[in-house]
Amino acid sequence: MQPGTGFWSVLRSVIASLFGVQSHKNYERDFTKGSFISFAVIGVILVATFVILLFSFVKWYVTAAG
Repeated sequence: MQPGTGFWSVLRSVIASLFGVQSHKNYERDFTKGSFISFAVIGVILVATFVILLFSFVKWYVTAAG
């Protein structure tokens, strides 16, 4: 990977994109230096984790509410 596209940089960029607060400078860096597969894999993992956590929370809440 090139400088600025390490794991933590990609993770920060994906999280910022999920929240819609990615800066234009980072957006350009990601598209010029980054690898699509690294962004796609981390994005899928984060979205899947979010869905699983949301499902678990709702299941817990419904069970606790009785």
